Amino acid sequence: MAVALTMARMKLSILRHSTQGQQGGMMASAGSVGVLLAGGTIVLAFLDGDWLAAAYSVWLLGWIIGPVFSGGGDETLRPEFFSLLGLRPQRMAAGLLVAAFVGVAPAVSLLALAGLVVAGVREGVAGALVAVPAMVLQLAVFVLLSKVTVALMGLALGSRVGAIGAGVVNGVILAFLGQIWVFMVAFGQGGQVPEVVRYLPSGWGLLAVQGEYLALAAMAVLVVLLLAAWAALLTRRAGRSRPSTRGRRPMRAATPHGAVVAKELRSWTRDLVRNHQLAFAFTYGVAFAAVPLVLGIAEMLPLAGPLFVMMAAAMTANAYGTDGTAHWLTLMTPGASDVRGRQLAWLAAVGPIGLALAVACTVIVGGPWPLVMAATFALIGGAAGLVPLVSVVGLIPGIDPKNRGGNPLRTSEDDGSATGMAYLMLLLVALTAAPAVAVAVFFGWWGVPAGLLSGALCWWGFGLLAERRLTAQGPELLHLMRTGRRPDSGNASETFKLPENMSRTQRLIVMACGAFGAIPLVPQGIVAMVFLSNGQLRQSWFLATHMPPGLRWPVAIGFVLLGLAMYGTALWLWLRAKRSAAG
Repeated sequence: MAVALTMARMKLSILRHSTQGQQGGMMASAGSVGVLLAGGTIVLAFLDGDWLAAAYSVWLLGWIIGPVFSGGGDETLRPEFFSLLGLRPQRMAAGLLVAAFVGVAPAVSLLALAGLVVAGVREGVAGALVAVPAMVLQLAVFVLLSKVTVALMGLALGSRVGAIGAGVVNGVILAFLGQIWVFMVAFGQGGQVPEVVRYLPSGWGLLAVQGEYLALAAMAVLVVLLLAAWAALLTRRAGRSRPSTRGRRPMRAATPHGAVVAKELRSWTRDLVRNHQLAFAFTYGVAFAAVPLVLGIAEMLPLAGPLFVMMAAAMTANAYGTDGTAHWLTLMTPGASDVRGRQLAWLAAVGPIGLALAVACTVIVGGPWPLVMAATFALIGGAAGLVPLVSVVGLIPGIDPKNRGGNPLRTSEDDGSATGMAYLMLLLVALTAAPAVAVAVFFGWWGVPAGLLSGALCWWGFGLLAERRLTAQGPELLHLMRTGRRPDSGNASETFKLPENMSRTQRLIVMACGAFGAIPLVPQGIVAMVFLSNGQLRQSWFLATHMPPGLRWPVAIGFVLLGLAMYGTALWLWLRAKRSAAG
């Protein structure tokens, strides 16, 4: 118990000193959004049916999936910090578990679990009394499942097969979450949630307050089992794994660009993180586009290729930061720049897969060929140009591959900026395809040469800008990668962080617009346009397909403009605050 309390006090002390400045503002904004979501969850406790159980299943998925996509989650206290103390795995796991309850995310989740109290009061005195221990045990289940998942993912990423498998699983789950409406429509009966959600681990607390007290005992047993599993996994979390290179022929190149291409292609095949990223992007694109088949909607399937390209660009947006200080090799070669080589390697690794996926899925559906091919060509070229440009302009210091610890998911200590860069890359890459898509919508097959032309121009133009930036700012970028501080300011990279002078209201607006702008832009706008162009009407929740003939295209275009306006509002507030801070 003394060890657990000590770790909890350590975590509390670290958090107390982290509530100032940018990190404190981000924490406050995230906490405010979390409180709103928790309040909405509590409201569901007043409704009949299984809505509360469904909400808690979403919270559980958030605990499991969130850390996977944020560099391994909260690692304020790491097992490596205590490896020299000689603690038994069980004591270390128990201490880290107690410390894991200290933080914004556990507090917000505990607030959401207050819905169990409401549900218990509705059941009577016994339900109200059971609600409190049910809340604690349910939160423990959330936290421990999150910890065990991250630990298993770290072990999986120690081998190529595991890294690819982890990418497949993550891509499928995130795509399912993005298309959750499909399952709500497919499995909902009479506007109610399927009863099965009550019997998931996330619903055991609700079962307990409703009189099924064995669920309380089941949660206690599950907590003990998960704690034992986590303790066992902590003993295996040591160092990093390097794949064997035996039996591989050396790559030879006759030109500088060829050498960079060879080096990058070798990284794509050997770096387990890149294996994971590519597998994730592929699976996400296929799963996201294929999920509507559950409802008989096949028109989204051709989007698998474009979605794969966009997600691959987002995952590799911080290419130079992820590679770390290996950039010194380029700096030590006078006149050398590896931007073009990186672009060619990226095209070789991503382009053929995206193109083949787009063609195969469009063949299955039978069209629309001009729109899909125009978008695919434009996105491939735009992404190949933007990846190096965004990486050198907004470089986020990463962990050198040689120094990656027992959690391979963590490639940077600045997860907030890395996530912001990924979202920005998704938006920018989508915008590069907008001209070609517009030509394809109005002029048919002319969109394909327009996509080839715009893709080639983006590849050449953005690559040229990145090359010039790298040549002019190479030493400064290397200093930033080595130290995490810019030479002129002494602060860590803040390119994609919210400025400190933004008010809480402005932060909430920026976060809401950035998080939800994709809903009107993609499904209600772009996807609805695809349905309208194919004559597919009254398609599920796509509002434009349900409108009278004269309003269908205006509504779809209006949603696109709304999504762009939301992203534009977020960008405008961010730029205005940055200029105000600089002035």
